[in-house]
Amino acid sequence: MPVVEAHELYRFFHVGDIEVRALRGVSLAVRSGEAVAVTGPSGSGKSTLLACLAGLDEPDGGMVTVSGSPLSRRSETVRAAVRAKHIGMLFQANNLLGHLSVMENVVVAQRLAGRVDRLRADQLLASLGLAERANAFSSQLSGGEAARAGLAVALANEPALILADEPTGELDRRTASAVIELLLDRARSGAAVIVVTHSAAVAESLTREVRLGDGRVESDYANARMVHA
Repeated sequence: MPVVEAHELYRFFHVGDIEVRALRGVSLAVRSGEAVAVTGPSGSGKSTLLACLAGLDEPDGGMVTVSGSPLSRRSETVRAAVRAKHIGMLFQANNLLGHLSVMENVVVAQRLAGRVDRLRADQLLASLGLAERANAFSSQLSGGEAARAGLAVALANEPALILADEPTGELDRRTASAVIELLLDRARSGAAVIVVTHSAAVAESLTREVRLGDGRVESDYANARMVHA
């Protein structure tokens, strides 16, 4: 069973009298161990697709299922519970609440899933090289540290699905490579990873690329580099 499956997703927006068709019948299935790049020009539907997969936006047609649980046409309370338990999200602007320390951010993410585990949080920060920065605030972190701290929040509950929206967009090459390698590590550990990106280098480093164009899937193919290679 795929970790996440989207079946014939449609999403329409209205700007004045103009109807924008952001998604036009997009289907996608991602299994455990896959690290998938979603690419395409601006306006092709990438971020809209990610929002629908996360349950942050409701498709006008079609269905999203995560870890066997239907996500579409459910109450926000149910969608939030599925997100907290099964989905980790990583954004370009990072996931940190500025008034909380790195550790507090991780614990808040755990609390949303109803299972605070400080030992797990300590181990997670240590694995990301942040043990000595656990009590730091986002304003005190370097760009690389902030990126890793945001990833710690996304991984706080060992999610089956990780969704990342342009996670390397504002990072230098070295930090960007480190973040992608960490995401690949999670795929090797069994998570399904989906990364929206404009970067050809990022897309080539993942195991599969799904290219969107005008709200449709234009191509879907495995890259030469595989997670388990």
